[in-house]
Amino acid sequence: MTTKDPIHPFDLLEVERELTEEQRAIQKVARDFVAKEVKPHIAAWYESSDIPVRELALKLGAIGMLGMHLEGYGCAGTDATSYGLACLELEAGDSGLRSLVSVQGSLSMFAIHEYGSEAQKEKWLPEMAAGRAIGCFGLTEADFGSNPSGMLTNAKRDGDNWIINGNKMWITNGTVADVAIIWAQTDEGIRGFAVDTKTAGFQANLIKHKLSLRASLTAELVFTNLKVSDADRLPGATSLRAPLMCLAEARYGIIFGTVGAARDCLETALAYAATREQFDGPIARHQMTQAKFAAMATRLNTAMLLALHIGKIKDAGKIQPQQISMGKYNNAMAALEIAREARSILGGAGITTEYSVFRHMANLETVLTYEGTHEIHSLVIGEALTGIPAYR
Repeated sequence: MTTKDPIHPFDLLEVERELTEEQRAIQKVARDFVAKEVKPHIAAWYESSDIPVRELALKLGAIGMLGMHLEGYGCAGTDATSYGLACLELEAGDSGLRSLVSVQGSLSMFAIHEYGSEAQKEKWLPEMAAGRAIGCFGLTEADFGSNPSGMLTNAKRDGDNWIINGNKMWITNGTVADVAIIWAQTDEGIRGFAVDTKTAGFQANLIKHKLSLRASLTAELVFTNLKVSDADRLPGATSLRAPLMCLAEARYGIIFGTVGAARDCLETALAYAATREQFDGPIARHQMTQAKFAAMATRLNTAMLLALHIGKIKDAGKIQPQQISMGKYNNAMAALEIAREARSILGGAGITTEYSVFRHMANLETVLTYEGTHEIHSLVIGEALTGIPAYR
Protein backbone atom coordinates (compact mmCIF):
# COMPACT_ATOMS: atom_id res chain seq x y z
CA MET A 1 0.00 0.00 0.00
CA THR A 2 1.40 3.42 -1.00
CA THR A 3 0.97 6.15 1.60
CA LYS A 4 1.56 9.90 1.57
CA ASP A 5 2.20 12.40 4.31
CA PRO A 6 -1.16 13.66 5.66
CA ILE A 7 -2.02 17.35 5.47
CA HIS A 8 -3.98 19.52 7.85
CA PRO A 9 -7.67 19.94 6.94
CA PHE A 10 -7.26 23.70 6.41
CA ASP A 11 -4.44 23.06 3.96
CA LEU A 12 -6.92 21.44 1.57
CA LEU A 13 -8.17 24.90 0.57
CA GLU A 14 -5.12 26.89 1.73
CA VAL A 15 -7.28 28.82 4.17
CA GLU A 16 -4.36 30.67 5.77
CA ARG A 17 -3.78 32.53 2.50
CA GLU A 18 -6.77 34.64 3.53
CA LEU A 19 -4.96 35.97 6.62
CA THR A 20 -2.55 38.87 7.06
CA GLU A 21 0.71 38.40 8.95
CA GLU A 22 -0.68 40.40 11.88
CA GLN A 23 -3.80 38.24 12.02
CA ARG A 24 -1.69 35.09 12.01
CA ALA A 25 0.48 36.49 14.80
CA ILE A 26 -2.55 37.30 16.97
CA GLN A 27 -4.00 33.85 16.32
CA LYS A 28 -0.70 32.28 17.38
CA VAL A 29 -0.68 34.24 20.65
CA ALA A 30 -4.14 32.87 21.45
CA ARG A 31 -3.20 29.33 20.38
CA ASP A 32 -0.04 29.37 22.52
CA PHE A 33 -2.01 30.67 25.51
CA VAL A 34 -4.51 27.84 25.22
CA ALA A 35 -1.77 25.25 24.83
CA LYS A 36 0.05 26.46 27.94
CA GLU A 37 -2.65 27.71 30.28
CA VAL A 38 -5.79 25.78 29.34
CA LYS A 39 -5.28 22.40 27.71
CA PRO A 40 -3.27 20.87 30.59
CA HIS A 41 -6.11 21.71 33.03
CA ILE A 42 -9.36 21.86 31.08
CA ALA A 43 -10.42 18.24 31.59
CA ALA A 44 -10.12 18.64 35.37
CA TRP A 45 -11.97 21.96 35.30
CA TYR A 46 -14.74 20.42 33.25
CA GLU A 47 -15.02 17.40 35.52
CA SER A 48 -15.09 19.55 38.68
CA SER A 49 -17.47 22.07 37.06
CA ASP A 50 -15.16 24.94 37.93
CA ILE A 51 -12.74 27.31 36.25
CA PRO A 52 -10.35 29.90 37.79
CA VAL A 53 -11.96 32.90 36.11
CA ARG A 54 -10.02 35.61 37.92
CA GLU A 55 -6.65 33.96 37.38
CA LEU A 56 -7.36 33.39 33.71
CA ALA A 57 -8.74 36.91 33.24
CA LEU A 58 -5.52 38.47 34.50
CA LYS A 59 -3.48 36.31 32.13
CA LEU A 60 -5.82 37.04 29.22
CA GLY A 61 -5.66 40.74 30.02
CA ALA A 62 -1.88 40.63 30.01
CA ILE A 63 -1.86 39.42 26.39
CA GLY A 64 -4.55 41.86 25.26
CA MET A 65 -7.41 39.40 24.72
CA LEU A 66 -10.13 41.19 26.72
CA GLY A 67 -12.14 43.70 24.70
CA MET A 68 -9.41 43.37 22.09
CA HIS A 69 -11.59 44.66 19.24
CA LEU A 70 -12.51 47.86 21.11
CA GLU A 71 -10.64 51.16 20.80
CA GLY A 72 -9.05 53.06 23.68
CA TYR A 73 -9.33 52.67 27.45
CA GLY A 74 -6.60 50.03 27.55
CA CYS A 75 -8.15 47.90 24.80
CA ALA A 76 -5.98 46.51 22.00
CA GLY A 77 -8.05 47.89 19.10
CA THR A 78 -7.54 44.94 16.75
CA ASP A 79 -9.62 44.30 13.66
CA ALA A 80 -12.71 42.10 13.83
CA THR A 81 -11.09 39.19 12.00
CA SER A 82 -8.24 39.05 14.49
CA TYR A 83 -10.76 38.96 17.32
CA GLY A 84 -12.59 36.15 15.56
CA LEU A 85 -9.37 34.15 15.15
CA ALA A 86 -8.65 34.58 18.85
CA CYS A 87 -12.14 33.25 19.62
CA LEU A 88 -11.42 30.29 17.36
CA GLU A 89 -8.33 29.36 19.35
CA LEU A 90 -10.00 29.96 22.71
CA GLU A 91 -12.91 27.68 21.84
CA ALA A 92 -10.51 25.06 20.51
CA GLY A 93 -9.55 24.93 24.19
CA ASP A 94 -13.13 25.00 25.48
CA SER A 95 -16.39 26.84 24.79
CA GLY A 96 -16.39 27.97 28.42
CA LEU A 97 -13.12 29.84 27.92
CA ARG A 98 -14.41 31.58 24.81
CA SER A 99 -17.60 32.43 26.71
CA LEU A 100 -15.53 34.03 29.48
CA VAL A 101 -13.79 36.28 26.96
CA SER A 102 -16.95 36.90 24.92
CA VAL A 103 -19.05 37.94 27.91
CA GLN A 104 -16.25 40.15 29.17
CA GLY A 105 -15.43 41.89 25.89
CA SER A 106 -18.35 41.59 23.48
CA LEU A 107 -21.17 41.94 25.99
CA SER A 108 -20.11 43.74 29.16
CA MET A 109 -17.27 45.91 27.86
CA PHE A 110 -18.98 46.57 24.53
CA ALA A 111 -22.13 47.75 26.34
CA ILE A 112 -20.11 50.27 28.35
CA HIS A 113 -17.92 51.26 25.39
CA GLU A 114 -20.88 51.78 23.07
CA TYR A 115 -23.57 53.10 25.41
CA GLY A 116 -21.83 54.23 28.60
CA SER A 117 -20.91 57.68 29.86
CA GLU A 118 -17.32 58.86 29.79
CA ALA A 119 -17.15 58.37 33.56
CA GLN A 120 -18.36 54.77 33.23
CA LYS A 121 -15.85 54.06 30.46
CA GLU A 122 -12.95 55.46 32.47
CA LYS A 123 -14.02 53.63 35.63
CA TRP A 124 -14.59 50.18 34.20
CA LEU A 125 -12.96 49.61 30.82
CA PRO A 126 -9.25 49.83 31.72
CA GLU A 127 -9.79 47.52 34.70
CA MET A 128 -11.78 45.07 32.59
CA ALA A 129 -9.27 45.12 29.73
CA ALA A 130 -6.54 44.23 32.21
CA GLY A 131 -8.64 41.46 33.74
CA ARG A 132 -8.67 43.13 37.14
CA ALA A 133 -12.45 43.57 36.96
CA ILE A 134 -14.90 40.98 35.65
CA GLY A 135 -18.19 41.78 33.95
CA CYS A 136 -21.43 39.92 33.38
CA PHE A 137 -24.44 40.66 31.17
CA GLY A 138 -27.91 40.35 32.66
CA LEU A 139 -30.51 40.15 29.89
CA THR A 140 -31.99 36.64 29.75
CA GLU A 141 -34.72 35.65 32.21
CA ALA A 142 -36.12 32.22 32.97
CA ASP A 143 -39.28 32.92 30.95
CA PHE A 144 -37.86 35.43 28.46
CA GLY A 145 -34.93 34.17 26.40
CA SER A 146 -35.78 34.46 22.70
CA ASN A 147 -38.27 37.23 23.54
CA PRO A 148 -36.27 39.66 25.72
CA SER A 149 -38.79 42.45 25.12
CA GLY A 150 -41.09 40.69 27.60
CA MET A 151 -38.59 40.82 30.47
CA LEU A 152 -40.11 41.26 33.93
CA THR A 153 -37.12 42.86 35.66
CA ASN A 154 -38.05 46.49 36.24
CA ALA A 155 -36.40 49.71 37.32
CA LYS A 156 -38.39 52.50 38.97
CA ARG A 157 -37.18 56.07 39.36
CA ASP A 158 -36.60 57.23 42.94
CA GLY A 159 -35.42 60.82 42.73
CA ASP A 160 -31.89 60.69 41.34
CA ASN A 161 -31.79 56.92 41.83
CA TRP A 162 -33.40 53.78 40.42
CA ILE A 163 -34.82 50.80 42.29
CA ILE A 164 -34.36 47.54 40.41
CA ASN A 165 -36.31 44.35 41.14
CA GLY A 166 -36.32 41.07 39.26
CA ASN A 167 -34.00 38.28 38.29
CA LYS A 168 -31.89 37.04 35.38
CA MET A 169 -30.96 33.48 34.39
CA TRP A 170 -28.02 31.73 32.71
CA ILE A 171 -25.61 34.57 33.36
CA THR A 172 -21.97 33.68 32.62
CA ASN A 173 -19.45 34.94 35.20
CA GLY A 174 -22.30 36.18 37.39
CA THR A 175 -20.87 34.84 40.65
CA VAL A 176 -17.45 36.45 40.16
CA ALA A 177 -18.45 39.67 38.40
CA ASP A 178 -17.46 43.10 39.70
CA VAL A 179 -19.85 44.91 37.38
CA ALA A 180 -23.16 43.65 36.03
CA ILE A 181 -24.81 45.10 32.95
CA ILE A 182 -28.48 44.86 33.90
CA TRP A 183 -31.34 45.39 31.46
CA ALA A 184 -34.73 46.34 32.88
CA GLN A 185 -38.15 47.62 31.94
CA THR A 186 -38.78 51.26 32.89
CA ASP A 187 -41.61 53.72 32.28
CA GLU A 188 -39.44 55.03 29.44
CA GLY A 189 -38.76 51.63 27.86
CA ILE A 190 -35.92 49.14 28.28
CA ARG A 191 -32.79 50.66 29.82
CA GLY A 192 -29.37 49.36 30.80
CA PHE A 193 -27.37 49.89 33.99
CA ALA A 194 -23.72 49.24 34.87
CA VAL A 195 -24.02 48.11 38.48
CA ASP A 196 -21.28 47.44 41.00
CA THR A 197 -22.08 43.94 42.26
CA LYS A 198 -21.18 44.92 45.83
CA THR A 199 -24.33 47.08 45.90
CA ALA A 200 -26.89 46.00 48.51
CA GLY A 201 -29.76 44.10 46.91
CA PHE A 202 -27.61 42.30 44.33
CA GLN A 203 -27.31 38.53 44.68
CA ALA A 204 -25.74 35.92 42.40
CA ASN A 205 -26.51 32.22 42.85
CA LEU A 206 -24.33 29.62 41.15
CA ILE A 207 -26.23 27.26 38.85
CA LYS A 208 -25.06 23.70 39.50
CA HIS A 209 -25.64 20.25 37.96
CA LYS A 210 -24.91 21.35 34.39
CA LEU A 211 -24.11 18.68 31.79
CA SER A 212 -22.69 21.21 29.33
CA LEU A 213 -20.39 24.26 29.61
CA ARG A 214 -19.16 22.85 32.90
CA ALA A 215 -15.90 24.81 32.69
CA SER A 216 -17.88 28.03 32.94
CA LEU A 217 -19.48 29.75 35.93
CA THR A 218 -23.20 30.30 35.32
CA ALA A 219 -25.48 32.19 37.66
CA GLU A 220 -28.95 33.34 38.48
CA LEU A 221 -28.99 37.04 39.38
CA VAL A 222 -31.56 38.29 41.90
CA PHE A 223 -32.30 41.98 42.44
CA THR A 224 -34.21 42.93 45.57
CA ASN A 225 -34.79 46.67 45.87
CA LEU A 226 -31.40 47.19 44.25
CA LYS A 227 -30.80 50.93 44.56
CA VAL A 228 -28.50 52.44 41.95
CA SER A 229 -27.66 55.98 40.94
CA ASP A 230 -28.80 57.51 37.68
CA ALA A 231 -25.06 57.82 37.00
CA ASP A 232 -25.04 54.01 36.71
CA ARG A 233 -27.52 54.09 33.84
CA LEU A 234 -26.04 53.62 30.37
CA PRO A 235 -27.09 56.95 28.80
CA GLY A 236 -26.74 55.77 25.21
CA ALA A 237 -28.96 52.71 25.70
CA THR A 238 -32.46 53.97 24.95
CA SER A 239 -34.25 50.88 23.62
CA LEU A 240 -34.09 47.10 23.21
CA ARG A 241 -31.80 47.71 20.24
CA ALA A 242 -28.88 48.33 22.63
CA PRO A 243 -28.73 44.85 24.22
CA LEU A 244 -29.48 43.27 20.83
CA MET A 245 -26.45 45.02 19.34
CA CYS A 246 -24.35 43.67 22.21
CA LEU A 247 -25.63 40.17 21.44
CA ALA A 248 -24.68 40.62 17.79
CA GLU A 249 -21.10 41.30 18.90
CA ALA A 250 -21.05 38.12 20.96
CA ARG A 251 -22.63 36.04 18.18
CA TYR A 252 -19.89 37.17 15.84
CA GLY A 253 -17.29 35.57 18.12
CA ILE A 254 -19.29 32.34 18.14
CA ILE A 255 -19.08 32.14 14.34
CA PHE A 256 -15.31 31.73 14.67
CA GLY A 257 -15.33 29.97 18.05
CA THR A 258 -17.37 27.02 16.85
CA VAL A 259 -14.83 26.49 14.07
CA GLY A 260 -12.16 26.13 16.75
CA ALA A 261 -14.11 23.46 18.61
CA ALA A 262 -14.77 21.62 15.35
CA ARG A 263 -11.13 21.81 14.29
CA ASP A 264 -9.99 20.36 17.60
CA CYS A 265 -12.48 17.50 17.24
CA LEU A 266 -11.30 16.68 13.73
CA GLU A 267 -7.62 16.90 14.67
CA THR A 268 -8.25 14.61 17.62
CA ALA A 269 -10.12 12.08 15.50
CA LEU A 270 -7.43 12.11 12.80
CA ALA A 271 -4.68 11.47 15.35
CA TYR A 272 -6.68 8.71 17.02
CA ALA A 273 -7.55 6.97 13.77
CA ALA A 274 -3.91 6.91 12.73
CA THR A 275 -2.92 4.83 15.77
CA ARG A 276 -6.07 2.89 16.69
CA GLU A 277 -5.71 -0.62 15.22
CA GLN A 278 -8.64 -2.76 14.14
CA PHE A 279 -8.67 -5.63 11.61
CA ASP A 280 -4.87 -5.66 11.32
CA GLY A 281 -4.35 -1.98 10.63
CA PRO A 282 -5.16 1.59 11.63
CA ILE A 283 -8.82 2.52 11.32
CA ALA A 284 -7.73 5.54 9.26
CA ARG A 285 -7.35 3.21 6.27
CA HIS A 286 -10.98 2.09 6.35
CA GLN A 287 -13.19 3.52 3.62
CA MET A 288 -16.03 4.48 5.98
CA THR A 289 -13.62 6.32 8.27
CA GLN A 290 -12.11 8.24 5.36
CA ALA A 291 -15.60 9.12 4.12
CA LYS A 292 -16.35 10.58 7.54
CA PHE A 293 -13.12 12.59 7.45
CA ALA A 294 -13.93 13.92 3.98
CA ALA A 295 -17.36 15.12 5.12
CA MET A 296 -15.98 16.63 8.33
CA ALA A 297 -13.15 18.45 6.56
CA THR A 298 -15.54 19.88 3.98
CA ARG A 299 -17.90 21.15 6.68
CA LEU A 300 -14.96 22.59 8.61
CA ASN A 301 -13.49 24.46 5.65
CA THR A 302 -16.91 25.75 4.62
CA ALA A 303 -17.47 27.08 8.14
CA MET A 304 -14.02 28.67 8.26
CA LEU A 305 -14.41 30.40 4.91
CA LEU A 306 -17.84 31.68 5.95
CA ALA A 307 -16.36 33.05 9.19
CA LEU A 308 -13.54 34.80 7.33
CA HIS A 309 -15.97 36.28 4.80
CA ILE A 310 -18.19 37.65 7.57
CA GLY A 311 -15.07 38.97 9.29
CA LYS A 312 -14.17 40.95 6.16
CA ILE A 313 -17.67 42.41 6.00
CA LYS A 314 -17.46 43.41 9.67
CA ASP A 315 -14.03 44.96 9.19
CA ALA A 316 -15.50 47.00 6.33
CA GLY A 317 -18.17 48.31 8.72
CA LYS A 318 -21.01 46.85 6.66
CA ILE A 319 -22.14 43.88 8.78
CA GLN A 320 -25.88 43.17 8.98
CA PRO A 321 -27.71 41.14 11.67
CA GLN A 322 -28.91 38.51 9.19
CA GLN A 323 -25.31 37.88 8.12
CA ILE A 324 -24.27 37.20 11.70
CA SER A 325 -27.33 34.97 12.11
CA MET A 326 -26.39 32.96 9.02
CA GLY A 327 -22.87 32.55 10.36
CA LYS A 328 -24.00 31.24 13.72
CA TYR A 329 -26.79 29.17 12.16
CA ASN A 330 -24.38 27.33 9.87
CA ASN A 331 -21.27 27.13 12.00
CA ALA A 332 -22.80 26.05 15.30
CA MET A 333 -24.63 23.17 13.62
CA ALA A 334 -21.64 22.23 11.45
CA ALA A 335 -19.40 22.12 14.53
CA LEU A 336 -21.89 19.96 16.42
CA GLU A 337 -22.14 17.55 13.48
CA ILE A 338 -18.34 17.33 13.28
CA ALA A 339 -18.09 16.69 17.03
CA ARG A 340 -20.66 13.90 16.83
CA GLU A 341 -18.89 12.27 13.88
CA ALA A 342 -15.52 12.56 15.59
CA ARG A 343 -16.95 10.90 18.68
CA SER A 344 -18.10 7.95 16.58
CA ILE A 345 -14.55 7.49 15.26
CA LEU A 346 -13.15 7.40 18.79
CA GLY A 347 -15.73 4.83 19.88
CA GLY A 348 -15.78 4.22 23.62
CA ALA A 349 -12.65 6.33 24.14
CA GLY A 350 -14.64 9.28 22.83
CA ILE A 351 -16.75 9.56 25.96
CA THR A 352 -13.82 9.98 28.36
CA THR A 353 -12.14 13.19 29.51
CA GLU A 354 -8.86 11.86 28.10
CA TYR A 355 -10.03 13.25 24.76
CA SER A 356 -11.67 16.59 24.08
CA VAL A 357 -14.36 15.43 21.65
CA PHE A 358 -17.29 14.61 23.95
CA ARG A 359 -16.61 17.75 26.01
CA HIS A 360 -16.80 19.84 22.84
CA MET A 361 -19.91 17.98 21.73
CA ALA A 362 -21.70 18.63 25.03
CA ASN A 363 -20.65 22.29 24.98
CA LEU A 364 -21.83 22.77 21.41
CA GLU A 365 -25.30 21.56 22.37
CA THR A 366 -25.48 24.71 24.50
CA VAL A 367 -23.80 26.95 21.93
CA LEU A 368 -26.50 25.89 19.47
CA THR A 369 -29.17 27.44 21.69
CA TYR A 370 -27.54 30.41 23.41
CA GLU A 371 -26.99 33.89 21.96
CA GLY A 372 -30.12 33.20 19.90
CA THR A 373 -31.38 29.68 19.34
CA HIS A 374 -30.80 27.83 16.08
CA GLU A 375 -34.51 28.25 15.32
CA ILE A 376 -34.52 32.00 15.94
CA HIS A 377 -31.55 32.50 13.63
CA SER A 378 -33.37 30.55 10.92
CA LEU A 379 -36.26 33.01 11.28
CA VAL A 380 -33.91 36.01 11.05
CA ILE A 381 -32.60 34.60 7.77
CA GLY A 382 -36.14 33.79 6.65
CA GLU A 383 -37.30 37.33 7.35
CA ALA A 384 -34.40 38.72 5.32
CA LEU A 385 -35.35 36.49 2.38
CA THR A 386 -39.12 37.10 2.47
CA GLY A 387 -39.52 40.43 4.20
CA ILE A 388 -41.99 38.77 6.57
CA PRO A 389 -41.21 38.41 10.32
CA ALA A 390 -42.42 35.00 11.53
CA TYR A 391 -41.53 35.26 15.21
CA ARG A 392 -45.08 35.05 16.49
